[in-house]
Amino acid sequence: MTVDTTKPTGPLADLRVIEMGQLLAGPFCGQLLGDLGAEVIKLESPGTGDPMRQWGREQAQGRSLWWPVVARNKKSVTCNLREAEGQRLARELIEGADIVIENFRPGTMERWGLDFERLRATNPGLIMVRVTGYGQTGPYAPRAGYGSIGEAMGGIRYITGDPGHPPARTGISLGDSLAAVFATIGTLAAVHHRHRTGRGQLVDAAIYEAVLAMMESLLPEWAITGYQRERTGPVLPNVAPSNVYPTADDDMILIAANQDTVFGRLTKAMGRPELATDERYATHTARGARMAELDALIAEWTAGLSTEALLEQLHAAGVPGGRIYTARDMFADPHFAAREAIVRLTHPEFGELPMHNVFPKLSETPGAVRHVGPELGGHNAEVYGDLLGLTPEQQSELAARGII
Repeated sequence: MTVDTTKPTGPLADLRVIEMGQLLAGPFCGQLLGDLGAEVIKLESPGTGDPMRQWGREQAQGRSLWWPVVARNKKSVTCNLREAEGQRLARELIEGADIVIENFRPGTMERWGLDFERLRATNPGLIMVRVTGYGQTGPYAPRAGYGSIGEAMGGIRYITGDPGHPPARTGISLGDSLAAVFATIGTLAAVHHRHRTGRGQLVDAAIYEAVLAMMESLLPEWAITGYQRERTGPVLPNVAPSNVYPTADDDMILIAANQDTVFGRLTKAMGRPELATDERYATHTARGARMAELDALIAEWTAGLSTEALLEQLHAAGVPGGRIYTARDMFADPHFAAREAIVRLTHPEFGELPMHNVFPKLSETPGAVRHVGPELGGHNAEVYGDLLGLTPEQQSELAARGII
């Protein structure tokens, strides 16, 4: 799918968002809102901009390949928020906005005269989204908090990885991304509330709480039974079979057949239907207790089949199974293509630039990736001129003084 248009589309096309955060936790929330059509105006420091412009894998020109994704569908304006005149410009922009997003340390916006009470005094319908490590209240609120610390505090780090090694990272910035997703959910709920009441509100999203929200029954398991979840590698504790198995061509395939009926289908595909009624494996509890020996039986079968032959048998039998995908696999997969899961846009330096599309898909008002992350200050003239009415001369004077 190839898209390269700046035309607003999507269910949030009537909303204006001022994004004042940087790095990932706040900006990913802005990306999600922009994907669904909101006009997102990103304020960045003159000269340097968001550090995300330099983060991630770089292409030959020294340009980040992450920035075009996290800043897609946004407008970039430069604004020095550490100066009184920059703060005044921000307040003027926020007066005409529906939502403001920030992920600075608590107290920063207040020092800049951009606290929620002051902002909503002139914009009662304003929704202010604050994404931080620990939230806006509590004894830890003033602390600096990155996503990795939130992942550790929220519980995901301790249970991730192999039991014989220290806690592992998942390979993506999970804490920041989860906080942004929950911030987006809160934002949409606040928009719905404003439709009914006309009043805006504060959305307080903490990274550690977003991670904690994904921890299933971890808390009652400890409180009621004293059970502490531990790292288990690729398996689900006491749930079998659900693991990674080898193939004859040195590949690894995930098979998840832990439900009784599905396990029965797997045993037939293996040519071992008697295993489904064997008292050692006939029930969920029995299979969980004998996970290692059951996995060994399945691995012996899978190791004798090529990856394609194994997957064909699993799919035909109605048994969930699949490859562990890399980016290369995604580009080659017909399902990704049929679902338009990858969208291709035009980048001024990279040429055709692929990235993931907008999810979920809406039947009546779908979102879209309209353009890649913009150049620093690329929308100064449009935003300061059209929205605030500043003349080119006024903008040049502000730029000369380092305000924009």
